[in-house]
Amino acid sequence: MDGTLQIDARGLHYKELNARLREAANGYHRIDLLNVFGQRYIGTDIHRPLEIHIYGVPGNDLGSFMDGPSIIVHGNAQDGVGNTMNSGEVIVHGHAGDILALSARGGRVFVRDGVGYRAGIHMKEYQGKRAMVVIGDTAQDFLGEYMGGGVLLVLGLGERHHARFIGTGMHGGVLYLRGDVEAHQLGKEVGVAQPDENDRKVIEGLVRDYCRYFEKDPEAILSGEFRKLFPLHLRPYGNLYAY
Repeated sequence: MDGTLQIDARGLHYKELNARLREAANGYHRIDLLNVFGQRYIGTDIHRPLEIHIYGVPGNDLGSFMDGPSIIVHGNAQDGVGNTMNSGEVIVHGHAGDILALSARGGRVFVRDGVGYRAGIHMKEYQGKRAMVVIGDTAQDFLGEYMGGGVLLVLGLGERHHARFIGTGMHGGVLYLRGDVEAHQLGKEVGVAQPDENDRKVIEGLVRDYCRYFEKDPEAILSGEFRKLFPLHLRPYGNLYAY
């Protein structure tokens, strides 16, 4: 297993592209996908360490159910990045769409710029795994909705946080926001606190990794003010269900 393979995705149906990718995954340590244009499910069903570089715009569910590879997107990504991923890493050198890291139970996702709606929805922790997501800019409404575990860090580097209903239904995990956020933007299920020493260690580690990937200044980012959002209840909607 050595060397780099290039696959030209121009005009390939997503099933054919993914079949080629899975076949090549056992023979190379790096695969470059060129001219990607909306093909879905890239990285699904690959279960070993492997670098996949994507040049173009991958389609929905990039890295879904992924278990090991590192995917580097040299541009933007669409919806569902890291859907239910188990391990590995996705690094997006641009923006990402809605439902980022939906139900992710492990692995890490780094997005240089902003993301769409419902980022981090249903994130969780599973058998010692802890999903971690870092967003460089900000997110749209319902950020961290129904979070059940993991770490979601939003750096707000480009503009102030304007999302509404942040943390709605949150019952686990932690959400860190850099910058100002108003009380009316938060869901009723979350509390707000200053990060403690352990929180600062987590934040610093993730910020330094973010800056290493995207060539940013970690000290400038870490000098900002961070807020910790945490769930007030383990079962915020327990009274809505019959037993």
